Amino acid sequence: MKTWTTQNSTIYQILEGRSNSFLINSQNNYILIDTGRKNSWKDLNNKVEEILVKDKLSGLILTHTHFDHAENAAKIKEKYGSTILTHKNESDYLKQGNSPLPKGTNLATGFMVNAFGKHVQSRYSYEPADPDIFVDEEYNLHNFGFNACVIHTPGHSKGSMSVIIDSEIAIVGDAMFGVFGNSVYPPFADDPETMVKSWNKLINTNCNLFLPGHGKEINRKLLKNQYEKHK
Repeated sequence: MKTWTTQNSTIYQILEGRSNSFLINSQNNYILIDTGRKNSWKDLNNKVEEILVKDKLSGLILTHTHFDHAENAAKIKEKYGSTILTHKNESDYLKQGNSPLPKGTNLATGFMVNAFGKHVQSRYSYEPADPDIFVDEEYNLHNFGFNACVIHTPGHSKGSMSVIIDSEIAIVGDAMFGVFGNSVYPPFADDPETMVKSWNKLINTNCNLFLPGHGKEINRKLLKNQYEKHK
């Protein structure tokens, strides 16, 4: 299991592959970031239990409510009693268990969404869950025992958020992808121009490492280069 450390926290990569999920520990306080797809529940739950032992999973932060990040949210809340944090713009989607699919950012993905999006939308519904905390522009996680905060980084979706840990590492959901070598540009985003502005917002946090919802970690130099290219 891959891990990263900051001044006050340890970050565990719980799921990898199609969708990433991360668990943050600070002095035996734990928060989960995203939950992956429902077919990953067994792996997700086993790894969380392995780390938690007898400690409590106090929070679940959803970087956004697309199916591949939120399908296990209801199960996490039911099993662990975790407080769920979503952006206020997407809280209703989680309650409905259905979040609109994002638009394509290139010819291929744009064609896919336009041609098939409406027809397959119902396939990506999931078990609804009730969020507890509605984030606006920023939410401090001190009450959960972390030197961390959640910030609004829209563009991929209107309620996309990132988690800033000790101003060292950011968990960024689909604000960027770590799949395409020297590019961080996602194949899907509702508002690419706003997404690029969110990159600058993340650069200004002074974090040196960015952990995306898909693919590998992204360093600060690559993100800055991509921002300069696309701004």
